[in-house]
Amino acid sequence: MEHYGWISLVPALSVLIFALLTRRTLESLIVGSIIGFILLEKENFFPSFVDSSLAVMGDPTIGWLIFVVLFFGGFIALLVKSGGALAFGDFVSSKIKSKKSALLITWLMGLIIFIDDYINALTVSTSMQRITDKYKTSRELLAYVVDSTAAPICVLVPLSTWAIYVLGLFEAEGVADAGQGGMAYLQVVPFIFYGWVAIFVVLLTILGVIPKLGPMKTAELRAETQGICIPEGSGNISLVDDEIAAGVDADEKKMKEPKMINFFIPVIVLIAYTWYAGIDALQGVIVAVAVTIAMLFFQRIMKLTELFDTFIDGFKPMIYPIGILVASFILVDANEKLGLNAYVIEKVEPLMSSSLLPVVAFVSMGLVAFATGSFWGVYAVTLPIIIPLAEAIDANMWLSLGAVISAGAFGSHACPYGDATVLSATGSGIDTMTHVITQLPYILLSGAISALGYLILGFTL
Repeated sequence: MEHYGWISLVPALSVLIFALLTRRTLESLIVGSIIGFILLEKENFFPSFVDSSLAVMGDPTIGWLIFVVLFFGGFIALLVKSGGALAFGDFVSSKIKSKKSALLITWLMGLIIFIDDYINALTVSTSMQRITDKYKTSRELLAYVVDSTAAPICVLVPLSTWAIYVLGLFEAEGVADAGQGGMAYLQVVPFIFYGWVAIFVVLLTILGVIPKLGPMKTAELRAETQGICIPEGSGNISLVDDEIAAGVDADEKKMKEPKMINFFIPVIVLIAYTWYAGIDALQGVIVAVAVTIAMLFFQRIMKLTELFDTFIDGFKPMIYPIGILVASFILVDANEKLGLNAYVIEKVEPLMSSSLLPVVAFVSMGLVAFATGSFWGVYAVTLPIIIPLAEAIDANMWLSLGAVISAGAFGSHACPYGDATVLSATGSGIDTMTHVITQLPYILLSGAISALGYLILGFTL
């Protein structure tokens, strides 16, 4: 595998440094991408950057992602404007008596909606904003709880989009026979340490066993003492447009009593049809939008023109997260052309003894996933190397595979421009870098515990 040596690290490092200095995610990604193409093409960098941008926009996966995010924006706007989200919030609020119970419900919802990290992050964050605000919970803590039950839970459930992708790789690489990838994945699940640890670390944080750490402590103090749940600079960041929310408040007296069925039925349709369509979130959200519009029209809650206007209005707050996601794929393209994955693998391969393979795979590939924002890409590149290597040096296969899957989940959880990170932050109504910085101590704690587990079991199994 060809690479540019240590130079391949420069774009990813540039993004991280620029983002930490400016707290601006989109601009940091653009800067890092341009630096990558300067390294690749020198004075011809700009045409290459433009070509990469066009290629990314023309990629079916990116098109799928853009449609998913836009339709989710419209779907959420309909739930809010119809009063369905309000009714759900009022119902849950009536059952919740404390901040701790509000966060526990958020955590449980994250575990239940395991089918896809996008559906998980968007549904849970937007549903629980109003409730956690009532109990003076910082949006930073809400975003951390949401993000910790997105990718970490998806890698633990063999029926999620993440698991189905990985078990397909298992079959392609000969770990399992055709049609038996699911059974192989079940054997790996106990060894996906990062998923388990991240879920329990956030639970212990909610229960107060793990104290609020660093920037999260500051955010919680602000929310509890001043009642300011949304951090400064995040006022215009939300998947629920201010105009839509204002429209709900203005129309509440005229509206019939909000019905919870206008929340639950669309969400159930979303999850059920996503599963029916072979775990396709786009088909699921399109059908859910159609069902929601039909329900609200026949209940005469809104006119058909108002329903479609509300749906289109829901696109507006999604433009920024879409920009981040598209820019992150341009950076991924630059990193791939520079051979970042190949360079890191080449450097860590000499360290891979049978005992050290799991921990080295987790740490190195976790860092690659964090730096590149390519989580499924790390699986596609790494598994064909790790599987024969584990067989050749007689390392525990299931432990080694669990380490690689954990690395992708760690990267998704920690990366400032990872899709689930961006959507968890935006869904919770805060800036992405604020979310990344406040949850980082907990991610590092979870990562350290996971690495220790792989180190110990690497020598004992």
